[in-house]
Amino acid sequence: MRLRGIGRKQKYLWLPVAAALVLGGCGSGGERIQSAVQMIGELNYQGALEQLDLAEEGGENIRLVDRARGIAYMGLTDYEQAAACFEAALAGSDGLVQNVDFDLNFYLAAAYTKSERYSEAEDIYDAVLALRSGEEDAYFLRGNVRLVQGNYEGAKADFDKVISMDASNYDRLIEIYQVLDYFGYSEDGRKYLEAALASGSKEMDKYASGRIYFYLGDYQKAYLDLEEAREKGGVESYLYLGKAYEATGDYNYASSVYNSYLEKNEGNAEIYNQLGLCEMTKGEYAKALAAFQAGMQLQNVTMMQTLSFNEIVAYEHLGNYRQASILMENYLKNYPDDQQARREYEFLSTR
Repeated sequence: MRLRGIGRKQKYLWLPVAAALVLGGCGSGGERIQSAVQMIGELNYQGALEQLDLAEEGGENIRLVDRARGIAYMGLTDYEQAAACFEAALAGSDGLVQNVDFDLNFYLAAAYTKSERYSEAEDIYDAVLALRSGEEDAYFLRGNVRLVQGNYEGAKADFDKVISMDASNYDRLIEIYQVLDYFGYSEDGRKYLEAALASGSKEMDKYASGRIYFYLGDYQKAYLDLEEAREKGGVESYLYLGKAYEATGDYNYASSVYNSYLEKNEGNAEIYNQLGLCEMTKGEYAKALAAFQAGMQLQNVTMMQTLSFNEIVAYEHLGNYRQASILMENYLKNYPDDQQARREYEFLSTR
């Protein structure tokens, strides 16, 4: 069974479920809504929905109730129901366009995208941009759904627009490369990265250039720049540095990079996951299992699905098929749309 990494590509096709965004710019909400927000942050989506039913019965703001319901359903991978909730929240508008309406449209477009209703998602981004032509995220996300529909020229126009709005936003530049690479346009993505390096911008620090070299496959330049960037701290510097060494086959040094971060800082789920992947490659399955489980013990882990899946893989490599099967059964209750996991469960059930 194949392990799972951080999953950076997937996030570009929909907005992440983040409890911090549930009430951002939308008022404080009532007590029950606030309780539901906390539960969403804890990935307790069913509990959140129960709290939101009570919030509605108690007369709390119904638009915020429907909005939070939509986010909870997104977490449960019930995207059609999520879309219905966001649509209901939008229908409750008094006719005056407010920040919450834009926010709801972004979430609705995300739900449409996950439901493969790509043209409807594109229509939403069109509408957002008609009212707010400076919405960089809308151009970027519209580029995503245009690529899904095979409209490369339209997507490229959106990505060009995004870069023109802030050429020194190297995080977004790298995201554009990753999206293009995901859809088979790696060479076009490389042109964006190479152009950024050639520009010689004084705003490009070693962290930015190191990451760009990483995606260009120049791992020696990548880890030289990232070694320098590591001194500034930051989990991403360590992640990219470790992965650059992994790409050269130096898994021992890569694992030492991840461990050095954990020795100096609070635990980080992505670091633990990457450390586990590295240990698995080295054949250190017990160490890998310990890393995945350590990541799962952290508060408000946003990549619990990836860690849970990799924990199961580690148990399988350790020959503990019974425990792997038990965990997979529970995993599928939480993530029922994971077809790869469902196939693996059928295999484990025969062991």
